[in-house]
Amino acid sequence: MTTTALDVEFRPLVVPATIDAPDAADFIEMVRVRNIVYREIAGNDDDALAAAELLPHYQPDPYEVRHVWLAVVGGEIVGRVGVDIPLEEGSRSAFWLIELLKDVWGGGIGSAAYRLVEQTARDHGRTVLQSWALHPAADGPQLTPPTGFGTIPEDHAARFYLRHGHSLEQVARNSALDLTAPLDRIDRVLAVARAASTHYRVVQWQAPTPPEYVDGYAWMKSRMSTDAPAAGLEFDEETWDAARVARHDALYVEGGRHLLVTAAQHIDTGELCAFNELVLGTDPTAATQQEDTLVLKEHRGHRLGALVKAEGLLTWRRLMPQTPRVVTYNAEENRPMLDINEALGFEPVAYEGAWKKVLAG
Repeated sequence: MTTTALDVEFRPLVVPATIDAPDAADFIEMVRVRNIVYREIAGNDDDALAAAELLPHYQPDPYEVRHVWLAVVGGEIVGRVGVDIPLEEGSRSAFWLIELLKDVWGGGIGSAAYRLVEQTARDHGRTVLQSWALHPAADGPQLTPPTGFGTIPEDHAARFYLRHGHSLEQVARNSALDLTAPLDRIDRVLAVARAASTHYRVVQWQAPTPPEYVDGYAWMKSRMSTDAPAAGLEFDEETWDAARVARHDALYVEGGRHLLVTAAQHIDTGELCAFNELVLGTDPTAATQQEDTLVLKEHRGHRLGALVKAEGLLTWRRLMPQTPRVVTYNAEENRPMLDINEALGFEPVAYEGAWKKVLAG
């Protein structure tokens, strides 16, 4: 398909109330194209989602404004453009994506889409643009972020970011764990972690969060915005309460997805102080996503990260025996978490670049 920016229409996405609604066709097609784009880049379907699973994430959200346009050429949807505007007080940031089928690369559609991204950010008074892209390993020139940890190839996506004034701020490792293999390594990690964490117990739940854990989970989720390695990226400090936890959980439950939270609880105080999340969609044979993992700063040094990860994986194997692997992302400078992953058996499969641009006033 030979196309140029003159051929494209950026059509605002209509978000249906339900996936069966009369106006759901564009949303369903957007998700289908999204999954193809990810497969073209990664070579697998690890990040694929069903339209019903993704729909809750596009409903009105009190914590951010989400703008989405469909890139349409000749009546066909060939990609999407998104800009998320966080609503934390004083936020300067906008988070964006441009995803296009490979058939339409090289005709200026991406650059036209990027002009829409910048204009939307300015319309909301945002000056810090941040975005992420997967960069599979490739020969040729490599880029290193200012942290000095990790590299990515100077590929098509990297050249696009550089051309539009973005700088590479961080590299994250995309790792996968084979759940069909023996679990001996996980058992060994868990034994060491249990011996080092005798003042803690493990608690687990599937969404929605039980009332007795809501406050502790909310506090730990808020610390993800402040305590995870961020390099030169900018994240607003988030305030989490029971309502925000309920909204978070609903994103999974309403889409039919399964969320297991494994947490470490301090025995003497009852405080939740570490957690790990595992997520699987409606297809029990699909890859599992390991999402947030955090140990509160004041409780580090007791192998709690290893504890919640290992306990979570063993429970997950029993709950979801058909899922073949777990995939996760960790900053290359986050050596403590990478050490745990490597001990558990995770292996690197690709790398993700985190990109940033500060707009001139």
